[in-house]
Amino acid sequence: MSKFLTLNISDFIFKETRNTIEKATYTWKTPSNIALVKYWGKTEPQLPKNASISFTLNNCHTITTIEFTKTKKVTEANFELYFEGNKKDDFKPKIAKFFSRIEKYCPYILEYSMVINSENSFPHSSGIASSASGMSAIAMCLMSLEKELTPSLSLECLNKKASFLARLGSGSASRSIEGPMVVWGEHPKIKGSSDLFGIKFPYEVHPIFKDYQDSILLVDKGEKQVSSTVGHNLMHNHPYAEQRFKQANENLDKLSIILQEGNIKEFINLVESEALTLHAMMLTSNPYFILMKPNTLEIINKIWEYRLATKSNICFTLDAGANVHILYPKAEKQAVEDFIKTDLLKYCQKNQYICDNTGLGAQTS
Repeated sequence: MSKFLTLNISDFIFKETRNTIEKATYTWKTPSNIALVKYWGKTEPQLPKNASISFTLNNCHTITTIEFTKTKKVTEANFELYFEGNKKDDFKPKIAKFFSRIEKYCPYILEYSMVINSENSFPHSSGIASSASGMSAIAMCLMSLEKELTPSLSLECLNKKASFLARLGSGSASRSIEGPMVVWGEHPKIKGSSDLFGIKFPYEVHPIFKDYQDSILLVDKGEKQVSSTVGHNLMHNHPYAEQRFKQANENLDKLSIILQEGNIKEFINLVESEALTLHAMMLTSNPYFILMKPNTLEIINKIWEYRLATKSNICFTLDAGANVHILYPKAEKQAVEDFIKTDLLKYCQKNQYICDNTGLGAQTS
């Protein structure tokens, strides 16, 4: 098999069942991720307007168990959903829409009743991409069933189809199957890249980026005022959208070189610029909106002051929320943790933050 497996939409359509599975249970732990070059703006079905690249996280994850029981074939997916031990009917419409989207590719789901149990290691809907880890975990459970139905399915095809399916639930979920760095979106300079699924960054990364740290300051753990789905849709008539998509693809080209050469100063500049540009697109949407909070800005200014005073390689990025991801090399771990405790905790909700680092992707349990 070639190093870069080329797959089209038709390759993901389930074709045959070789085994009969009456009852099965699968559990997967899949991570969130934090984009370095951001994706903001999409077309149906969940196709990105520009390519993106992310660090796969390690400690921020979702653990999902799905119990499959063979039943008579139905016309729409039959499932119950529990989140952190409680039945969550308000989450069901999003999952039902996901199952509807993937019926063509996983028709066997209509032959099973499903009980889904999920829990997060981090607050839901607080800008730590809970949909990414949640949807990728469901996708991996589905692919575990598919692997038993058709044992000839290769690991590479399994992972790519899992990413393809996860994308149909949440675009960024396509980047949570593998790690430590994943590219999603077709890009002329990234071999094997595709709009349909995420791929591991295909080039050798400089050692300084191989065990990068991410301390996530929880500024606001509540529901976002504007969902990412709404934000993406506002890009359709955005006056700066086309220039932004061009900029993002150019930045990914630059970041690819930075990651290979280890130029950390350029990494800092590009990553922070990407974070602020993401939020600038929100500020200039119609209607406009702000997901940052006053404490988000306080933290950013403190990071800049600290970096100037200490010559640290600390930097920040933001997802679609108020929380601040502080990125830094492992060699600075103790110094940055001290800085967080002395200077930044007061800006966090209930003094809470999460210490994380790059991870390897989905793990079965």
